[in-house]
Amino acid sequence: MDFFAQQDKTRRKTKALVFYFILAVAALIVAVYFASLIIFTGAQSHFHRYGEEPAFALWNPRVFLGAAAGVLAVILIGSSYKTMALAQGGSVVSEMMGGRPINLNTNDPDERKLLNVVEEMAIASGVPVPPVYVMDTEDGINAFAAGHKPGDATITVTRGCMKLLSRDELQGVIGHEFSHILNGDMRLNLRLMGIIFGILCLAIIGRILLQTARGGGRGRGQNPLPLLGLLLLVVGYIGVFFGRLIQAAVSRQREFLADASSVQFTRNPGGITGALKKIGGLGETGSRLSHAHAEELSHMFFGNGVSEPFIGLLETHPPLADRIRVFDPAFDGKFSYVRYDGRDRPPEAISTPKRQPLPNLFGTVLGGAILASGDADQPPVIRSHSVLPNLGNPTPLHLKYAEQLRDSLPDSVKAAARAPLDAVALIYAMLLSPDEKERATQLAGLAQRVDTAIQQKTGALFPDVTRAAAHAHLPMINLALGALRQLTADQFAQFSQTLQWLIESDGKVELFEFVLQKIVLHHLGPQFDQGRRDVVQYYSIKPLVPDCAVLLSALANVGSNDAAEIQKAFTTGMPYLRAPDETVLVLLPREQCDVKQIDVALNRLALAVPTIKKNLIEACIHTVGADGVILEAEAELLRAIADTLDCPMPPFVAGE
Repeated sequence: MDFFAQQDKTRRKTKALVFYFILAVAALIVAVYFASLIIFTGAQSHFHRYGEEPAFALWNPRVFLGAAAGVLAVILIGSSYKTMALAQGGSVVSEMMGGRPINLNTNDPDERKLLNVVEEMAIASGVPVPPVYVMDTEDGINAFAAGHKPGDATITVTRGCMKLLSRDELQGVIGHEFSHILNGDMRLNLRLMGIIFGILCLAIIGRILLQTARGGGRGRGQNPLPLLGLLLLVVGYIGVFFGRLIQAAVSRQREFLADASSVQFTRNPGGITGALKKIGGLGETGSRLSHAHAEELSHMFFGNGVSEPFIGLLETHPPLADRIRVFDPAFDGKFSYVRYDGRDRPPEAISTPKRQPLPNLFGTVLGGAILASGDADQPPVIRSHSVLPNLGNPTPLHLKYAEQLRDSLPDSVKAAARAPLDAVALIYAMLLSPDEKERATQLAGLAQRVDTAIQQKTGALFPDVTRAAAHAHLPMINLALGALRQLTADQFAQFSQTLQWLIESDGKVELFEFVLQKIVLHHLGPQFDQGRRDVVQYYSIKPLVPDCAVLLSALANVGSNDAAEIQKAFTTGMPYLRAPDETVLVLLPREQCDVKQIDVALNRLALAVPTIKKNLIEACIHTVGADGVILEAEAELLRAIADTLDCPMPPFVAGE
């Protein structure tokens, strides 16, 4: 599956969604126009002299303009209001559905199992670990992912999903949701929520107008508003009907794709089919949700969350049996009864047996220290052509790698990544100098800027952090981001200021230090700054050529100090930008591609369409791999740059 092709396909679906929306609005305007024409023509008859009936005209420009203006105003205001309410990301949607955030340090076995699965899949996918919510009042088996991009995504599951599924089945469901995160489906889902709410507003106004009939008084029989309210209520639900049709059209095929992606990720068809079979075994409960907002989110759920009035026509999900038969053609359509007491659950779901040891995918793991290979003098060879196909497409190899890496991290590091202030100390520890004297100066400076507990924790974490290889740094950052989201606005402001000071404290800014800061601020900035979200602004590479030159020049300079080698690296990567023939890219000297220029370049490149990002990342890959080998530090630098462009790149593992 091509990550960038899926991103483009999602953008095209957004355009189709706008088209469907326009059709639905046009239908509503026509319906409201005729309703208004009938009502107000009837109202005029009460005032007409001599008992003559007024002439009924099918076309009344004034009534049509009024109906059109009213419908457009209601829908646009309603949709804008809902879209703005959802702008903060997935947490808003999870809380709207009554989700409870799971404590990262929970000792509950079911919650710990769920968090471990999510952490492993996030590391394997190369995305920040999303906050996880559970809907405690929902006994059905269901889940959804919400957000605008991987950095603000959340995953929410029902109590039934967490309690009833085995680890493999839960992994199948979470893999399905990660497919939605990686393929850009979440942004489309939130836009669809805004549209549906705007159309629903007509029904809400109709209900309000209908309530005016409760008032008494003279002239009540001449008041057309209650009748208008009744018609608006009917028309409003016609709009909801069209909205549900749009939901079904957008959602159905994506569920098959997400199922396939989950199986590709886990290489375990039994996981997702087992979860689907348990939904069928729950009978009426199944995947149904009782929450009032379930209908708005029906297109986002793992399973069908609401009862449909018309079988098939408005189904947002394919039938369970059809989804199961994709991976289990012999399935007979019969579901075994499932209960909460666990007596009918397979033994492995109640007491998970010990797993067989995983093959060592990235070298020697010793005392929590992760080494690139068994022989430190022989760095792992990463083939340039194998990198891009894996972007957005993690494999079972990456999943095993993620589980092994997380388990091999020191307990102190894992514990720090799950507590907000300790996570701050963990990020600081990653930036401390390996030189003992310089590190002592940094810690003394920290003592003047942060609480003593954070300064001491930073120093205590440094030995464990420094023993980890470069490829463990990005996973550690991604693990810590979940806890860092729990900082207050004041704590985040102090954290970002201290981060800047610590990076500059040694008098120089390494490229990876800059990118580390960029990742943290990229994912946390929108939450705390409440700024505008990035939107696509560049559909052509021509205005971005200077920015591409800055980034490729910086990467060429990272791998060597030899002028010929630097020029070779730049020349090797440049053609993959696929810029127009008349475009000339020139290698820039080091002083013209420092971190300030890189920062400006990345900010602009992040606003490009997926095709441009794909070409840019491919050019970066071939630039750092021009000498035939992508070193571990270069590989993690590539992953960090891809992360800031919202193109999650899985970790590099042996055997790719």
